[in-house]
Amino acid sequence: MSVDTSSHHDATNALPRIAGFRLLREIGQGGMSTVYLAEQESLGRKVALKVMLPEALTDEVSRRRFENEARTIARLDHPNIVGIYEVGRTADDLPFYAMPYLGRGHLGLRIARQDGRTKDQSRVIATLRSLLEALDYAHMRGVVHRDVKAENVLFDDAERPQLADFGIALRKGINPRLTMTGLAVGSTAYMPPEQARGEDVDSRADLYSIGVLAWEMLTGVLPYNAADALSMAVMHAKDPIPRLPAELMHWQRFIDKSLAKSRTARFRSAQQMLEALDRIERGGFSFAAMFANFAQVWRRTRLMPKPLLIGGGLLCAAMIGVASQHDNGGEDFFRVETLPEVRKPIVPVVTDRMLRPPPESPAQQWVTSAEKQLASRKLTTPQGDNAYDSVLAAWDSDPAHAGLPPLVVGVLASLGDEMAMRLRRGDEDRAREYLQRATQFADRTAPLGTEALHGIHEKAAEALRKRVVADEKSRNRKDALAAAALANEFAGDQALGDTLRARAEKITVASADTTETAIAATSSSASSQSSMRTLTRAEYARFVAATGRESSLCRERMSLLRIVKPRTWREPGFEQAETQPVVCISYEDAVAYTHWASRNGSKVRLPTSNEVGASPSQTGARNFATWLRDGSVAGTGWRGPKPRTIERARGYDDITVKLVHD
Repeated sequence: MSVDTSSHHDATNALPRIAGFRLLREIGQGGMSTVYLAEQESLGRKVALKVMLPEALTDEVSRRRFENEARTIARLDHPNIVGIYEVGRTADDLPFYAMPYLGRGHLGLRIARQDGRTKDQSRVIATLRSLLEALDYAHMRGVVHRDVKAENVLFDDAERPQLADFGIALRKGINPRLTMTGLAVGSTAYMPPEQARGEDVDSRADLYSIGVLAWEMLTGVLPYNAADALSMAVMHAKDPIPRLPAELMHWQRFIDKSLAKSRTARFRSAQQMLEALDRIERGGFSFAAMFANFAQVWRRTRLMPKPLLIGGGLLCAAMIGVASQHDNGGEDFFRVETLPEVRKPIVPVVTDRMLRPPPESPAQQWVTSAEKQLASRKLTTPQGDNAYDSVLAAWDSDPAHAGLPPLVVGVLASLGDEMAMRLRRGDEDRAREYLQRATQFADRTAPLGTEALHGIHEKAAEALRKRVVADEKSRNRKDALAAAALANEFAGDQALGDTLRARAEKITVASADTTETAIAATSSSASSQSSMRTLTRAEYARFVAATGRESSLCRERMSLLRIVKPRTWREPGFEQAETQPVVCISYEDAVAYTHWASRNGSKVRLPTSNEVGASPSQTGARNFATWLRDGSVAGTGWRGPKPRTIERARGYDDITVKLVHD
């Protein structure tokens, strides 16, 4: 990140708390994030931490999408791209990422210090070449910067230009209601017309911004200037491309093609732009180049046959004679004839087009549904209302939709988690079902899905390793051998299977007495290291306020009262104090709470049946059963032990949540 351009952080404003980093002060702030100077405690190095503002990413889905895209940027490895060290959440659950602290300033400061255009065009060419090579590398990997500007060009200790701050938060689908009035003038000063209108952008948007940078470095000012972001964007869309001074005319063709209003008229790629830059460096329209070109033409002319030269001369003379006898005189010969005035059709004002929302993709409704379903952990069920089917429907409608990549990755990651959990428990049949569904999903969404499928194999390998480790502790040689036999099928790694089999064969089967002693010791150790408590209404209320999670319904699916008089955890149908156990929350709600609490420093989970036993939670005259880690229920609630089918997606007024602190 760039050098400190702001004052020290106000002492009245508390710095965010981020594990592993010691924040020193604020060094920059924008419309969507704040940047802090910090020290990475493990390595003792200075880093810049970019923390997103709460209003920039308003829900969990957008925050996860931001983190996925940040990880994509972190995989870019180029000498002219600022890397990302780490992606994570603050103690307040705000996404952040860490990057190198570059204290030598940004390009905008250097342009300002020149007080006018640069005298060193070779320096301009060298800087542009470095930026274009970085963009070419990113574009070849499907990444568009979207926010190229002088403030995002930093310099390292070797004075190499570094392209920073890829516009992750400006991508479609993250804070989509962001309007032109909410953008900084600094960003719109480099923004192509299609991006300002809210349309999808491709790599040619970055090339437009490079053209603006080239103009700014050459002249010391921006090609368009306005007092506010909207006016600036209108100028980019409507005003003609400005003209360079005479001594820079050899750059004009480069500028015209870079700043073309239509993206189809611009350079096709960063590589093509580099080739144009090479032609300028070799001479362009400088006096020396023009003299050399004239000399070359004269040498070629002298080699032509004399009859051809004489014929060409006579033809030129005839044309000059005709021109001299033209009625309008020589001065008017090259003028365009004045045509009758034609009434032009009324064209909508540019600002109207820019403020009009872009046409919605046919996949948008499926993308919106999938985001909600994935957040609610509706992965493959219920039928007709799950993320798996919604993402495939969106893919079939519009595979280029910007919101699909994080959803494809998210669905495959969730399928991998479910498969890994079943593998650890020894439920190979269910694990196999999840693997088959993931494989089919990846094939339908190729090539994106096939790349994400590798992560599932890694999760399978890790699950099998943990299962064998557990079997070693419990001396379960049979199960360890069974786990080793699954390595090739689930992880695609026969070498791993051989390693696990060798470990399994070393396990000695324990006698009955030894087994009972080991179980007792394990139970005693678990109880000494873990504590359990009941989740209260007040605690769950804080979770809902922080995440905006909707309440699960608390009546039978076919009950008319579910519509007429719904019950939720806030109104379960009987009086409860805020310190009493929360009820009417689903298993999915309970799992979501444990994830949220663990991210915020309280490492908790749902209990197992062995940890809970059959004892119910009791409040006054009411007993409550409790959700277990595997989605089943332990204990008997105040409604009694009558048979019923437990639905994970709905709440029950006699089931609460117990939390285990590890």
